[in-house]
Amino acid sequence: MQTPRKPAVSGVAAGQPKRFVFVLLDKFTLLCFSAAMESLRIANRMAGKELYSWSVVGEGGETVTCSAGTVFQLDSDLDDLQRDDTIMLCGGIDVQGASTKKILSWLRREARKGLMVGGLCTASYTLAKAGLLDGKRATIHWENADSFNEEFDEVELAKSVFVIDGNRLSTAGGTSSIDLMLKLIANDHGEDLANAVADQLIYSSIRTDQDTQRLSIPTRIGVRHPKLSMVIQMMEANIEEPISPSILAQDVGMSTRQLERLFRRYLNRSPKRYYMELRLQKARNLLMQTDMSVINVALACGFASPSHFSKCYRAHYDTTPYRERGSKAAAFKA
Repeated sequence: MQTPRKPAVSGVAAGQPKRFVFVLLDKFTLLCFSAAMESLRIANRMAGKELYSWSVVGEGGETVTCSAGTVFQLDSDLDDLQRDDTIMLCGGIDVQGASTKKILSWLRREARKGLMVGGLCTASYTLAKAGLLDGKRATIHWENADSFNEEFDEVELAKSVFVIDGNRLSTAGGTSSIDLMLKLIANDHGEDLANAVADQLIYSSIRTDQDTQRLSIPTRIGVRHPKLSMVIQMMEANIEEPISPSILAQDVGMSTRQLERLFRRYLNRSPKRYYMELRLQKARNLLMQTDMSVINVALACGFASPSHFSKCYRAHYDTTPYRERGSKAAAFKA
């Protein structure tokens, strides 16, 4: 068997390997962390030399538990880093609770050295909380986008799978860690090595920072109807100030009755009902992920009165917004 030729390595001067410091937050998502680390390991293997090194750290320096319940041994506590290190913060469930004062202070201190700092999955929240994304573009998992936008006006949130803005990196979670690492590997050592790593990962569709993280609307709803997709897109973009079905229909060149029939045929619900479900889903995200008052959540989701919001919420989720908020608090104490 012929031994495959190693890809040429270029771009970064020979010397010490570039070190990544993975900071594991409590309840971090295992996939975003392992995908990033494996990309570096495979890059070393394909290049036949140690281009990258890494360490795994966290608050306390002993152990941390991922969202799947597995416990990981840490290499060290949050120690001082070198100027050429790259920090990769790995987030997951309840990133608000995991963004402790110690983590935030450490991030600010290390960022002042000029280090490159990245947030994987929900860790963009922690970077923003530390003030490290002010005036920057960033991304975060789509499920956390609503709460992020409400809390951090100074950050330009994108829907991309990953974003590189100067020395700030962010990903949307899941396999988007691979896309980011492949981009960094290509920047450091050329496209050939990045492609070789992708081949080893059986990763056939490398995404760029121009690719969006969510499936297209036709794929999500399982229906390919251009006017239906356009209406749903307008609904999703206008949650705080809902648009009436008659105006939605007019904007896509249909009558209100035609729009009604279109939704009934393909989605088995009225446009009004579908729109309400979108608004309530956003409301639930805000209740579970932020400390916004119930009244402010109602306003952010297009409800003029808290009583109407509570009535609609209870009809859909079989609980009130106040009880939902209470169940969140109880879960955090458990």
